[in-house]
This record gives sequence, C-alpha cells and structure tokens, in this order.
Amino acid sequence: MYMLVESRTGSYLHLKRSPGIRSWSLFVGIASIGLAAAYYSADSLAWKLFYMAGCFFVAAQNLEQWEEAIFDKSKGTVCLKTFNLYKKILTFSKGGSEQVVALLNEIRDVNVEEETVRYFGKSYLVVLRFVTGFSHPLTQSAVMSYRSDVEAVAKLIISFLELDRVESPHDLSQSSETEASDADEPQDEY
Repeated sequence: MYMLVESRTGSYLHLKRSPGIRSWSLFVGIASIGLAAAYYSADSLAWKLFYMAGCFFVAAQNLEQWEEAIFDKSKGTVCLKTFNLYKKILTFSKGGSEQVVALLNEIRDVNVEEETVRYFGKSYLVVLRFVTGFSHPLTQSAVMSYRSDVEAVAKLIISFLELDRVESPHDLSQSSETEASDADEPQDEY
C-alpha cells in the first residue's frame, strides 16, 4: 500500500506511510545475523557488542522512512513530514525528521510518476506540482506496488483539493464581463 488515510474530513486530510513488511523483514534478518554472530562466536564481549551494533546500524539504515502528508484547508497548508530511524540514532535524537510546508492554493496539479528500477520493474509515486513550476514528491521513495494504489491516492488528493472541478458557467460569465469592461476603457495608441 502506498499511503493510508489516517483521517479525512471536508477540510482535513491526513495520509500516513510506515515501513512495509519487506523493510521490516530485512531489518529483522540483518539484526539477527548480528545476534547470531555474537552468540556463536568465541570472541570477547567487545567484539560481540561490535557485531550486534554494526548489524543493527546496517539494519536501521535499510529501514524505510515513516512519512505523513497533512492537507489542512483551514490553515491553507500542506505539511509533508518524514521520520528516519537511522538519522535519529546517528544524531542522538536531535535530527531524523524533516518537514516541508507549502500553501494549498499553490498546488496546480497532482500526478503519478513512474520510475524504472533496474532488474525489478517499475515503481510509482505521487508528485505535487505547484504554480511556480516547482514539483515535490508526496513521499521520498517510490513503491513497487500496483499503479492503481498510487493513482487512488492521487485521485483522493485531487478530489480533496477540488482540482478536478471544471470552471462553472457563472465563473466564465464573470471573466467575460471583466473583458468587456476593459474594452470600455480608453486605450493609448503608440
């Protein structure tokens, strides 16, 4: 699963992503190698601790990130948060989390992008496109799941932000009235 809906109201959308089963399996596998090396070796206690700590750090490095996306219409912001266990351990809990905040009214489009992963196939992620031309991924890493899962999240965001709404005839008539009023003004000729 790409992202799960934590909560959703008319003005608030909270999406979450946690490390998947593959990531946790890899974490347990690498950490257990360190435990087995420490248990079955005849080395000193210092070497056993080194085996366990080294394998734990490698396991934590391969663990995926926890990610959140909070769309809040009342504040008019989107907040993308990322938490990384490995960075948290290395910085002694001073770092490890990153946060990006942007205005909702600056989001122009939401797309699904495809990345080719050598030997494994394709992975997908949602990208937010802003009015300024800047693009930012919803998550830091793409997932190798079905494209439909990622498209469902993109459609949910599009419908929440009402980006799929077509301009109504009332809005069109207002824009044509302003063009007509502009025509009434005297124009300078050069």
